[in-house]
Amino acid sequence: MHIFVVEDEHILRRELKVLLENAMYQVTAPDTFENIVYQVKEVRPDLVLLDINLPGISGFDICMQIREQMEIPIIFLTSRTDSMDELNGILKGGDDYITKPYQAPILLARIAAVLKRTRGMEKKEENQLARNGVLLDIAKCCLVFQEQQVELTKNEMKILSLLFRHPGEFVSRMDLIEYLWENQMFIDDNTLSVHIAGIRKKMSEIGVQDFIETKRGIGYRI
Repeated sequence: MHIFVVEDEHILRRELKVLLENAMYQVTAPDTFENIVYQVKEVRPDLVLLDINLPGISGFDICMQIREQMEIPIIFLTSRTDSMDELNGILKGGDDYITKPYQAPILLARIAAVLKRTRGMEKKEENQLARNGVLLDIAKCCLVFQEQQVELTKNEMKILSLLFRHPGEFVSRMDLIEYLWENQMFIDDNTLSVHIAGIRKKMSEIGVQDFIETKRGIGYRI
């Protein structure tokens, strides 16, 4: 798990980094805050630990900017103890609000609780992916359209799950081959075409037409 710490006080930032690393988290803790939302977007952490009083910008504003672009859990960690600040933090999109000075075991427990809750929600959501009325049910390994469904093979499921997770984007044949067969030294390129043809045939059986677009030399997209 990767935690991004936004804290301007040098000593506290270092203490948090050591505490979290000792708890087996990967930690990013920048010492500049001008482009903090861009940094968070680049790193894509599992959780952001965010102070409110930062030089030149409010942690509330950072939280709102992150929320506009990403669904990453955010915990405010601040010396501001006013109940209205806590309410404001939650309304701005924070998942929790912890006041300083904090007790290390309690901080770690609340971080773990937020991560468990949010990761559990992500896992549940990823069991089903939808695009243009077509539902990919990963848990049941099948495709559903207008109350009709068809079962998929393991490789058909992997191909579709990658396409569904990149809607509107072309996924290259090489990316699909590497995703399907990972460390194998050689795969007949025609094998992928056979799988795609099989998927299209199964889709037509439940009334789905022209769902997967092919662009020669580039790849596939839905």
